[in-house]
Amino acid sequence: MSNISEQLHMYLSHSFVLYALIVGVSIALCAAMVGVTLVLKRFSFIGDGLSHVAFGAMTVGTILHVSSNLYVTMPITILAAILLLRGSQNSKVMGDAKLAILSVVSLAFGYLMMNVFSSSANVSGDVCTTLFGSTSILTLTTEDVILCLVISAIVIVSFVFLYNRLFAVTFDEEYAKATGTKTETYNLIIAIIIAVIIVLGMNLVGSLLISALIIFPALSAMCVFGSFRAVTICSIILSIVAALTGMFISILGGTPVGATIVTVDAIMYLIFILLGKVTARG
Repeated sequence: MSNISEQLHMYLSHSFVLYALIVGVSIALCAAMVGVTLVLKRFSFIGDGLSHVAFGAMTVGTILHVSSNLYVTMPITILAAILLLRGSQNSKVMGDAKLAILSVVSLAFGYLMMNVFSSSANVSGDVCTTLFGSTSILTLTTEDVILCLVISAIVIVSFVFLYNRLFAVTFDEEYAKATGTKTETYNLIIAIIIAVIIVLGMNLVGSLLISALIIFPALSAMCVFGSFRAVTICSIILSIVAALTGMFISILGGTPVGATIVTVDAIMYLIFILLGKVTARG
């Protein structure tokens, strides 16, 4: 036990580990905060589809040698979110079919570009890193951390400021529309926030696993709590605990960061399913 404690103390003395923990917590907080709305509005499929779009966009940023992939990945993913939401209305192609097409094309395009333009000898390793996350979270620069914190702060402030309207749109969209609330605008805001979180979370858990980071904490909280506020608070706490636990296990055990965090989230979900059944009996 003392050996583990000494190892943790040694790792925490390095700035790159602290940077990873700060970014990991901020991403986990934002993901869980919006995850409840995402699950209740049945927007989970959008999150998964946008993660594939983000993968394709990231390869473009890598090929162009942009200083930070966020500058390319963020606007492309946000644009895709807007097009998906707007394009699903009055379209001959159903929304889920359109999303499936976009997802497959984005993955294929990203993999093709990484093979054609990659300067690395290990293309498969680069693809695996982007899809499932890696130690890239431990190579963050000060600029990356500041940018992530600023964007996370904007997401948090937006959610808090629009909480009542998002709550109304989430639970009874028809009633909210009847009372004069611009539901399409708030649905668009939700989609944009989801896109932002997905891009931020790619360095932490990879493009394929980011939707799990958004959905699992919300589902876990819903097993025990019934109110929107309680579920949101519980989801945030669970997400932060899972992120920190996963990163510490990854640092000490050398396991993949993304897969470890999602595994911890999945274990928590199973525990809360059992806890929900026990409390229901009581």
